[in-house]
Amino acid sequence: MTTTDEAATTAPRHRGSRRVTWAGVLAVLAIFGPGLIAANAGNDAGGIMTYASAGSQFGYRTLFLMVLITVALVVVQEMCSRLGAYTGEGLGGLIREQFSARSTTAALVLLLIANAGLTVSEFAGIGAAMEIFGVSIYASIPFAALLVWLLTVAGTYSKAERVFLILSLAFLAYPIAAILAHPGAGQVASNLLLPHFVRSHAFLVLAVALVGTTITPYMQFYLASAVVDKGVTPSTYPKERVDSVSGSIWGDIISMFIIIATAAAIGGSGPLTSARQAAEALVPAVGSLAPELFAFGLLGASLLAASVVPLSTSYAVADAVGAPRSVTAPLRDAPLFYGLFTLQIVIGAGIALVPGNLVTLIINAQVLNGLITPMLLTYILILAGRRTVLGNAVNGRWFRVVATICVAAVAMLSFVVLLETVLGLG
Repeated sequence: MTTTDEAATTAPRHRGSRRVTWAGVLAVLAIFGPGLIAANAGNDAGGIMTYASAGSQFGYRTLFLMVLITVALVVVQEMCSRLGAYTGEGLGGLIREQFSARSTTAALVLLLIANAGLTVSEFAGIGAAMEIFGVSIYASIPFAALLVWLLTVAGTYSKAERVFLILSLAFLAYPIAAILAHPGAGQVASNLLLPHFVRSHAFLVLAVALVGTTITPYMQFYLASAVVDKGVTPSTYPKERVDSVSGSIWGDIISMFIIIATAAAIGGSGPLTSARQAAEALVPAVGSLAPELFAFGLLGASLLAASVVPLSTSYAVADAVGAPRSVTAPLRDAPLFYGLFTLQIVIGAGIALVPGNLVTLIINAQVLNGLITPMLLTYILILAGRRTVLGNAVNGRWFRVVATICVAAVAMLSFVVLLETVLGLG
């Protein structure tokens, strides 16, 4: 029988264990930051549409490719977060210091081209989402451009970021939809573990688009700068490493579920022609509300990326020329940073307003990104392999081998597609 004294001594211990439990949960949640945000931003308008198009065109056949891409993404994101944490600089500044002026200019031009196309695709995604609600792109896109600009320049971007992330959570319905659609566990497992590639130009182009939308250069530039902005140091880097690696894996798991759900719903129907068609994959999970839920998710993901993509360009250019760059700085203190951000918003929104198929525009932007990606990844691979940059945190032997293989494979795929396109074999 328990005495009063015994109860008195055990009660505090129980409360203490509860406090320890909640402290542990909060500690885990506190780990997540730039890595998870970068991964979620990667599942933007271009990502959603490209993954859905992969499912509608080729069923489950791109799943094995996505496994390989995930490995590459983890490797690249880890290198970028490590570079930011150990050097205290973004990629733009590191490229400026470690390479010639000509090489630095080339890297920035490539990033500008890639991000210009992506910014257009983000605003196209906003337009496609709002069309589901019956709102014209000529009203939704200009309003979204003004909203993104005001939130960022006014210094309330971090708060808006949380709202956009919450809206993006709508895509968590894809795993549910994929399960409820009963895709066939054996078929999915087979395509995840073994290659089932199609020998066609269309498959190769889509593969490059998948690389471009998953291993997106702006994610790398944003991640390195965000790690610096967050104040991550070598001593606190282990937590950030968990954030970067787990964020990459989590983002790609959602991507695979999008492919599975779409393949189960409309697999074999050919390329997507509208956002509403992509929403059909959510019908098993939410029924008639699928278009509206998809629109909310697409809107949140597009708004988030419409902020992050131009910010990554501004970070990189400001880093490269040594100009002030931070979303917490007043407009007058960082004119180049905010000026470049504003220019990208205006151009991206303006081009997205040009009449045409928004889905085709979005996917073509990912293909362009995929062609540029290996060139920018080469800079990252070289930087992470230099002891003069990272000291003892330089890429280890086996990590260097894996990273080199990943970059070389992406480069080869992009080269084959570019060659076929130039030769008119597509």
